[in-house]
Amino acid sequence: MNIIIIDDDKLVSSSLKTILETSPDIMVKALGSDGTEAISLYDTYRPDVLLMDIRMNGMTGIEAAREIRRKHPDAKILFLTTFSDDEYIIDALNIGAKGYILKQDFESILPALHAVENGQNVFGNEIISKIPDLIASRQQFSYSDYGINAKELRLIEYIAKGMSNKEISECLYLSEGTIRNYLSVILDKLELRDRTQLAIFYYQHR
Repeated sequence: MNIIIIDDDKLVSSSLKTILETSPDIMVKALGSDGTEAISLYDTYRPDVLLMDIRMNGMTGIEAAREIRRKHPDAKILFLTTFSDDEYIIDALNIGAKGYILKQDFESILPALHAVENGQNVFGNEIISKIPDLIASRQQFSYSDYGINAKELRLIEYIAKGMSNKEISECLYLSEGTIRNYLSVILDKLELRDRTQLAIFYYQHR
């Protein structure tokens, strides 16, 4: 697995490089210290996973991730930060980041990288526990304003619970192909990119 590490603390990034490369299947292709470097290095190396801090001098990790995802929609970005601010969590999810873990959870970094490489989304327990509270100050709205019908709303609720297409198909008595079609239509209606964004959208507006 080829990765890039972006952190404005050079001691942190070099230490991470040393530790992660003890795993035989990981190669750190480059180190960077801000969002501008992250964009340039991603364009150059196209890593399997971009491991990046959020708060950095100059361009932040959030700003860089937004630009990278715009240019490379399939980019797998894992945020590693000391901050669990609600605003950062929402921004990371809306951008389409594949993970958000805290540096304090050091032992989880390596398994998180492997999970993200394999297409999974990884969010630390402290982050997941915050999500329900993030909806407290959100204004009420109607899904019907987006053209979402009752069956589509039910599917959204199942996805927000973390259910797979197979599990949803069994609940709704529909084929997995039909579920995929429904999901594609829903994402188009809400102008979202993937299941993760759909889940956070649901919790924001529940």
